Amino acid sequence: MEPQRQIYKRLDIPDHVHYIIAFFILIIGTLGVTGNALVMFAFYSNKKLRSLPNYFIVNLAVSDFLMAITQSPMFFINCLFKEWMFGELGCKIYAFCGALFGITSMINLLAISIDRYVVITKPLQTIQWSSKRRTSLAILCIWLYSLAWSLAPLIGWSSYIPEGLMTSCTWDYTSPSPANKSYTMMLCCFVFFIPLAIILYCYLFMFLSVRRASRDLERLSSQKSSFVKQQSMRSEWKLAKIAAVVIVVYVLSWSPYACVTLIAWAGHANILTPYSKTLPAVIAKSSAIYNPFIYAIIHTKYRATLAEKVPGLSCLSRIQKDCLTSTNSDASFHDSSVSRQSSVSKNKLHTTFVMGEVELDLMENRRNLSKVSFRDSSRQRILKCSSLLIEKPSVQMSASFSLCERDLVSSSLALATAPTVVYTKKSGSADITSDLSFNPKNDSMTHSFSDCFFFLLATILKYLDFK
Repeated sequence: MEPQRQIYKRLDIPDHVHYIIAFFILIIGTLGVTGNALVMFAFYSNKKLRSLPNYFIVNLAVSDFLMAITQSPMFFINCLFKEWMFGELGCKIYAFCGALFGITSMINLLAISIDRYVVITKPLQTIQWSSKRRTSLAILCIWLYSLAWSLAPLIGWSSYIPEGLMTSCTWDYTSPSPANKSYTMMLCCFVFFIPLAIILYCYLFMFLSVRRASRDLERLSSQKSSFVKQQSMRSEWKLAKIAAVVIVVYVLSWSPYACVTLIAWAGHANILTPYSKTLPAVIAKSSAIYNPFIYAIIHTKYRATLAEKVPGLSCLSRIQKDCLTSTNSDASFHDSSVSRQSSVSKNKLHTTFVMGEVELDLMENRRNLSKVSFRDSSRQRILKCSSLLIEKPSVQMSASFSLCERDLVSSSLALATAPTVVYTKKSGSADITSDLSFNPKNDSMTHSFSDCFFFLLATILKYLDFK
């Protein structure tokens, strides 16, 4: 029993230190529970948000919500009493829940990065691969993976003990036993360093893919318009900022914990003070606050839903309007909303389209540009069918479409319409067919644009039922 008393002993720490930590834990718990609950409520109350990619966002909100609600109250109470108050069983439960929900959150961030990477760089494969069953299976694998690492200390591979100021619990990374050292090293590698490397890889190649798509979109324009160039630069810069925020937040949240555990693993646990052990735990738990803002609440459809459903959050609708005015984008994670209204009247072409969130626009642009290699022999046949579009310019999609099919058709419309608008405003052409005619003086540009237009027509004819 003596070793057990040593583990749960009370440290001689000034009272104000415990109270300061308790204050921050109270804020973290309150904001974490509230923010993630709002994300789950928005997903539940708005069917339009229930797309397959958004399941990962909700899974992240669930894990962060459970992290905040299981960790913060016990941590807060222990700080007030300045020692661990819940015994050995309470310590194991607390540490198990912290490990389970923390690892789930980290691996879920990895899944979101991989999902974005695949949709941007391999859009056609995504259409075939995406399904509710596979998304649910991926989420199940995330939880099983986290559960395996969390159960290991309960069955003998390391153990759960109090840490730092003796007001929270985690796995035993300070003892020099082989079991503890092996668990610490494997956990750091397979839960932090390898996922971080994959996230860096995904966002790097997403940025390169976005950059290529932006350059292709510039070449599609008949005029080197400043509008297209500005949109391309804005898209690249916005994606770069998103990637930077995601990576920096991930590193700042979990790298202190990884550094402390690796210092102890290297045999220098004696230089670690109770303060240096407690601070990383507080920082890691704070990830439950900003994850819902980075991945959900900053997006327009989530804000619009919350402003409509929650009386006290009507201010979010004003933020939404300002955002739409300044950026000309209706942001939503993995949901691109494209509306197109066109009419041919005398010498004017009126086209209106709303581009979606920058990541999704570029995902869809990349999707369209990746498959535009139709042969000349099929062009005349497709052009004959284009009269259907002129007679019925406002395309209505079948309610039975899958999400990916609607995104493919809608994004094709947006991509094909943008260069037409630029060309029409400049030259005042008489009709659609004159805008889309071949120009031997500018063969390279026209060839790329016509290929894209043929792909658009083939896509619409494949999925729409014209009457």
